[in-house]
Amino acid sequence: SNIDLYSRMYPALEEIHEYFKNDGTKPFIMCEYCHAMGNGPGDLEDYFQVVDQYEKACGGFVWEWCDHAINTGKTIDGKVKYAYGGDHQEFPHDSNFCMDGLVYPDRRPHTGLMEFKNVFRPVRVMSFSQDRKEIVLRNYMYFVNLKDYMYIQYQVTCDGTVIETETIRDEELLDIPAHEQKTVPLSLNLPDQGKCFLKLTYFLKEKTQLLPADFELGFEEVELTVGVNENQTVKNILCDCNRTAEFQIQEDDCSLVVETPEFCYTYNKTKGLFSSLVYHNQNLLDAPMEYNIWRAPTDNDNLIKHKWKDAQYDHTVTRAYETTVNVGENRVVIMSVLSIAPISMQRVLDIRANWTIFADGVVDVRLDVEKNPHFPFLPRFGFRMFLPKSMSKVTYCGIGPVESYIDKRRAGYHGLFNADVKALHEDYLRPQENGSHYDCDYIRISNDRVRINVAGEKTFSFNASVYTQEELTQKSHNYQLEESPYTVLCVDYRQSGIGSNSCGPELAPQYQLNDSKFCFE
Repeated sequence: SNIDLYSRMYPALEEIHEYFKNDGTKPFIMCEYCHAMGNGPGDLEDYFQVVDQYEKACGGFVWEWCDHAINTGKTIDGKVKYAYGGDHQEFPHDSNFCMDGLVYPDRRPHTGLMEFKNVFRPVRVMSFSQDRKEIVLRNYMYFVNLKDYMYIQYQVTCDGTVIETETIRDEELLDIPAHEQKTVPLSLNLPDQGKCFLKLTYFLKEKTQLLPADFELGFEEVELTVGVNENQTVKNILCDCNRTAEFQIQEDDCSLVVETPEFCYTYNKTKGLFSSLVYHNQNLLDAPMEYNIWRAPTDNDNLIKHKWKDAQYDHTVTRAYETTVNVGENRVVIMSVLSIAPISMQRVLDIRANWTIFADGVVDVRLDVEKNPHFPFLPRFGFRMFLPKSMSKVTYCGIGPVESYIDKRRAGYHGLFNADVKALHEDYLRPQENGSHYDCDYIRISNDRVRINVAGEKTFSFNASVYTQEELTQKSHNYQLEESPYTVLCVDYRQSGIGSNSCGPELAPQYQLNDSKFCFE
């Protein structure tokens, strides 16, 4: 009662800045912030920066610790059936708002808890000098000297592969008292070219009552600059084709078939993308490609999803108005003018699509997109491919191994990862968007006979799943989900962020996909 507090639930970041700019004499207590419901929270790093910036700003009260649901047994295929609001026909109830924790009901961590852990790591890199090969570390502990608490392992990766590993155990180097910082030298040998990162991982020095020795306390990642700072694998995938081919072209009002002895690709002139890709007698598509702006709403999309549905983002049609084709010695260039629109409204997007088919079967695409400003921001933009179910092996170079989004990526790091498509699904009890991977250079999906590479000069996001977004949207419990007959691959220019808007402020503008114009290649 002797402390004068300015207390708020779920304050927006700009409100906190405004408060300290105008007054700031009283402590600012965020008694709840960063809603952890389902796929979330998505803005922990932003709030940490605010708490770190203002001495009188206090945070940490994430809502909340665990999902509350009742284990009612298992399905015939062994999946646990969790019940929550309304499942016992009770009234009133708050649907799945009791499922708002950092851990599942059985206390397995959500990816949100992994995000929380790394945002609140005990030490941070304040600056890095590549020329001098040294970092400035700040100890965020309140009482403990880092030399008594931890040691550091650091790695250099190039194009996702670890090329150097060193460990710092020297207590003199790690002599950093609580809330102080110090310059620490590193031993680095960098390659001449490639996309390189320095990753520092912090480990517990000695066991405690709760944690074993060598427990990982958190990690940090710094992008390095080398002679040619681009992923060489991407460069190999994107290299221009100098081969020539005798292209056979068949065209009617609705389709365009481009064929060589190695492949046969069918382009849908009414939709502006491919309906069939056959390469070396292997079918790469089991259903036509689609342009894609919808995602299964997350719990933090609880409010914006109503605007998305009013705009019929979940029921759009693609119409191509004009298609031209130009045939050369080593490539076929197809250009379409098209739009994406709700069934009963004006256009959301106008797109100029340029597809280039090279003689070796490589397909290049450039999409110049213009968004109607009267519509709400987009859930995502990209395209969907329905691959054969057997194409289940995934290799990707980007942020992993857990799911990552533009505002929820601190639990992951850049690397080269391998996974089965099923393992990429994060099984939230109420199905929703999950399993995306942000800032990817390339992905490779394969079976025992054929593989597809997707790469870009700029990074992109992707989802690979055994479920469609329609299935994740419609079902209310994870044990009700039915697998698609395809491997569903979404390649995204970008998704909007995750945020905290089931209770908290709306998604910050910098995380909304609301660009008036953009280009996806």
